[in-house]
Amino acid sequence: MVNNKCPNGKLLVTIDEHSGFCFGVTRAINTAEQELRRGALCCLGDIVHNGQEVARLEALGLQTIDNDELRSLPPHSRVLLRAHGEPPSTYWIAQQREIDIIDATCPVVKKLQDRIRECYETHKNDEPQPPQIVIYGKAGHAEVIGLQGQTNNTAVVIEDINQLDRIDFSRPIYLFSQTTKSVEGFNTLVEAIKSQISNLKSPIALEAHDTICRNVANRVAQLQEFARAQDLVIFVGGAKSSNARVLYNHCLEANPNTLFVSSPDEVEEFLQQRGLTGSSCLKIGICGATSTPLWLMEKCKERIQNEC
Repeated sequence: MVNNKCPNGKLLVTIDEHSGFCFGVTRAINTAEQELRRGALCCLGDIVHNGQEVARLEALGLQTIDNDELRSLPPHSRVLLRAHGEPPSTYWIAQQREIDIIDATCPVVKKLQDRIRECYETHKNDEPQPPQIVIYGKAGHAEVIGLQGQTNNTAVVIEDINQLDRIDFSRPIYLFSQTTKSVEGFNTLVEAIKSQISNLKSPIALEAHDTICRNVANRVAQLQEFARAQDLVIFVGGAKSSNARVLYNHCLEANPNTLFVSSPDEVEEFLQQRGLTGSSCLKIGICGATSTPLWLMEKCKERIQNEC
């Protein structure tokens, strides 16, 4: 990590070197920038769950559309599919409309989609009844919608152990995870399912597949170490980002003096409320989610240095 002092010598502001876009998001952003140089480009949904970055790309010409707008695009329109991935129905619509797809689905997500689809196709006709595919993830999340689509939307989605009642414990279970979920949460869920199964009169089979992206999961320990070394932590993330909320909570656990912000304006307001402008020596750490651009964390740093 790179340490920088303000000219007054009273403030030390550090940006966490492990924070920022993950590989999949970086790949999608780079693809969008390259394709925009070639001409008009739409993106199905926010390219990343960070409003500041979406606005930057829209200023370059990227048009964000929804599924209804996809169905009304003229033939040969160019549409980028973001890193989160899409269900098979999106590809079918694009084919029917003769839309040119630029697929920026994260390779890790794509591999998971393939695994779930293979599991579904292999077992959907099992006797006496097919097993159920369970996805540990956030219902309605873009990635999860894409994963459910691989099962013709028959997969069950649960967010935590409080939703075990959604599972049919009379059928075998194939468990997968959204790539950005917590490893600890996944393991807790597996143990809870096993406990339920052990109490059944007729035990059922459970196949648990840990499909969490380790590039994301490994950030937790690094983030907490970084947070513990600071007097104050500014966590920068998008309001829509599931990963941001997960990582923020881990950061808060390590350092209770942690603030979640989405823009530099919120940083300035917080500093003024806390009376930290012109304060005595403080170590302030800035970190973010896999959907947080480095330039935004740098803007927050600049705002802090200008205010303090």
